[in-house]
Amino acid sequence: MGDQLARGEEFEKKAEKKLSGWGLFGSKHEDAAELFDKAANCFKLAKSWDKAGSTYVKLANCILKLDSKHEAAQAYVDAAHCYKKTNAKEAISCLEQAVNMFCDIGRLSMAARYYKEIAELYESEQNIEQAIDFYEKAADFFQNEDVLTSANQCKQKVAQFAAQIEQYQKAIEIYEDVAHQSLTNNLLKYGVKGHLLNAGICQLCKGDVVAITNALERYQEMDPTFSGTREYKLLAEIASAVDEENVTKFTDVVKEFDSMTPLDSWKTTLLLRVKEKLKAKEMEEDDLT
Repeated sequence: MGDQLARGEEFEKKAEKKLSGWGLFGSKHEDAAELFDKAANCFKLAKSWDKAGSTYVKLANCILKLDSKHEAAQAYVDAAHCYKKTNAKEAISCLEQAVNMFCDIGRLSMAARYYKEIAELYESEQNIEQAIDFYEKAADFFQNEDVLTSANQCKQKVAQFAAQIEQYQKAIEIYEDVAHQSLTNNLLKYGVKGHLLNAGICQLCKGDVVAITNALERYQEMDPTFSGTREYKLLAEIASAVDEENVTKFTDVVKEFDSMTPLDSWKTTLLLRVKEKLKAKEMEEDDLT
């Protein structure tokens, strides 16, 4: 490890010396780039991630002088992947540089891929607003490039977080849109009932029984097979329990569904919000009697 660190520092010094010395324009940057690349690899082997990251940034700047944006963007990505292990903020900054370069040279699928990676970093940092922003950008780019599966994955992330921060209408529109698009795609068709269930749960969180009833009618029109699913039955029975302000019925319905198809933490969290509202209503009524 110490060996690799020392070798990396030696290569880095040689690269800096090349840059500060005289040389034919271009050739000194080529030579320095080669040395920075070697230095960064040594730092990676030494697990000195910050050093490796900053060296890849130097490599990117060198390559830019040679007017090779694609390679420079890739060096920024390599820098980001080193920084990811120690410094999310620096990793994001490097990925943003890479995305800008990929956009400049028309490599939009690469830009989409790294927008998604930025979103994932913000997600790991619990920065939900920024995660939403970058998942939306990634979804747009994937959609433009006709990579629909990836676009839908990013959209669902946006919907998931929107619901988490109580932007239910935004989440509903996304889930309904994804469901609609998936109906015409044989590979994605099987997921439709899940998207409609998510949209329905968000409708329930809004607390408008008329809206959820209307939504269920629309979902049946959208997908005639939906009314025969357990997902439809769950939403219809919860809507009925909410309408009757019956907490016990609500709990039984959810428990029965969960025993056969375990609910993930996102659905559980949202359904708990519905239940809390229902409980509060029930207590209000008790206070009045």
